[in-house]
Amino acid sequence: MEINAETIREVAQVLGAESVHDDGDHFRVRLTNQAEKRILLLELYPAGSLARSSGAMAVIYTGNSHLQLHNITGWVISKELGEVTFVGEAGGRMAGLVVESGAACSLYANVDRKVITGDFTRLGVEVMLSGVALSLAEDILDAGDEADPSSDADEESAT
Repeated sequence: MEINAETIREVAQVLGAESVHDDGDHFRVRLTNQAEKRILLLELYPAGSLARSSGAMAVIYTGNSHLQLHNITGWVISKELGEVTFVGEAGGRMAGLVVESGAACSLYANVDRKVITGDFTRLGVEVMLSGVALSLAEDILDAGDEADPSSDADEESAT
């Protein structure tokens, strides 16, 4: 998965972006929810644009927060939900940044990968929320495991 102009157009369309800018080393998407007086800026840095890492990065700016997700593994664009979920995974742990069309976002960090593949009904409500939100990305994470023979997914399924 690659962050490029085509990807940004699709992300912007699903999120109902007010504007999109190509700033050379990254793309900036502005979302506005006038009814709730919210503005959210999403900046997406393609792989290779970060100083010490080859992974992509998503950055969120709002009136009261600044969030970053480094080394993005992939993303899921949901037209039905009007949201985009960016995920990163390392060492059996994952993080997800969900950006919603209403200029809102949620961050789930350091989540055990097993949470998205287990029985949600056995989890506490707060843990269940992260599992459900990140389960949308299970297919892209599994595809990444198949592409990477050094992945520890086989170890996890064996235990």
